[in-house]
Amino acid sequence: MTSPSDLAERLEAQGYLPDEGVATAAYLAIVMHRPLFCEGDAGVGKTSLATALAATLQAPLIRLQCYEGLDAAQALYDWDFPRQLLHLRAAEAAGVTDADRLEAELYDRRFLVARPLLQALETTPSVLLVDEVDRADDEFEAFLLEVLSDWTISIPELGTIRAEVPPVVVVTSNRTREVHDALKRRCLYHWLDHPTFDREVEIIRRRLPDVTQELAEGVARVARDLRQEDLLKTPGVAESLDWAEALLALGARDLDPDKAAASLGAFLKYREDQERVSSRLAEWAAAG
Repeated sequence: MTSPSDLAERLEAQGYLPDEGVATAAYLAIVMHRPLFCEGDAGVGKTSLATALAATLQAPLIRLQCYEGLDAAQALYDWDFPRQLLHLRAAEAAGVTDADRLEAELYDRRFLVARPLLQALETTPSVLLVDEVDRADDEFEAFLLEVLSDWTISIPELGTIRAEVPPVVVVTSNRTREVHDALKRRCLYHWLDHPTFDREVEIIRRRLPDVTQELAEGVARVARDLRQEDLLKTPGVAESLDWAEALLALGARDLDPDKAAASLGAFLKYREDQERVSSRLAEWAAAG
């Protein structure tokens, strides 16, 4: 690819419709070999960007889902202890008594289980998605920064493993907490906002071509209005797509109030939000 607009066209071919800012940030991340830190509300397309980039670059997507308590063994590598024990027993049964040889064999590469970060460094090309880094602990950020700084992982028993070509890295955050400045400085940064009304309609029609223009506009109109209100969970594009797909499965051609109420669980995931919205569905349907 030769420019952000070229990348945008390729992403659109995969069903992802980036605006100019997203396309430019992703393009720079690729050509500069820098991680792309994407921040924004849940459901605005951060994870989908990594998926689309993997398809565009014809590279495997390697995903590391972050959570509280995630440690190095789960993110970097671990030793396959059951296989090591079986090997040790087989060696003993065969009469092998050389302790140094046995120890060297036990820590051979074949007994190493590669977790996502090591997989990404050993796979060329690859797209590494570090999803929802804000859910992980500070300690995880520290060793993630170390890996992203020099694209290496040190394994005491084997030595240093270095990426021949750095993976394309997308780090996402829903901003449930502030991520340390050191990690952000290592990355290119882009904030993903909710799409405009017209873009959301286009996204729905592109991803769900059987959805009518009227239904796509109805879903996007409700989503746009609700994002201005104080809900427990603001719906993102992902929820708009789920709702449009549910309405399509029910045979809706437009925002039918009864079908919309019946399928509201695909769009809003809290009872309080559903109760707040259900009484207004007829109003939204009439506005179309």
